[in-house]
Amino acid sequence: MNLSNIKPAKGSTHSEKRIGRGQGSGYGGTSTRGHKGAQSRSGYKHKRGFQGGQMPLQRRLPKFGFTNINKVVFKTVNLGAIEALVAKTGATAIGQAELVAAGLVSKNDVVKILGTGTLTKKVDVTANAFSKTAQAAIEAQGGTATKL
Repeated sequence: MNLSNIKPAKGSTHSEKRIGRGQGSGYGGTSTRGHKGAQSRSGYKHKRGFQGGQMPLQRRLPKFGFTNINKVVFKTVNLGAIEALVAKTGATAIGQAELVAAGLVSKNDVVKILGTGTLTKKVDVTANAFSKTAQAAIEAQGGTATKL
């Protein structure tokens, strides 16, 4: 076997449909477009979701619900991640800047610290919000949990 005699596996390819090459091909005449109408003409384009004039799905289904513009979406960081960050950098105070530098959050995120994981060192954490378990775990090690 070499590059000159490689073929695709049997049955894995299909012959091309040669449209508009005469009546003998079976695809001549209207070239599989049917008779008359916009879809048979050149330059025809339909809108996304167009279903041939049938009422489109996105218009048949009702609208429901709403988006609360006052909802605050927190980016969560667990105590285990803070423990790993302290072990890696040796920092004693963790704030937004340190979390951004570590790649745990982005600079515009609203951060909430959650209590999953363990904390073994004293660390002062500054964030937008804390869960009760996270705050208790930080203060149990002698650190402070400061809300922004």
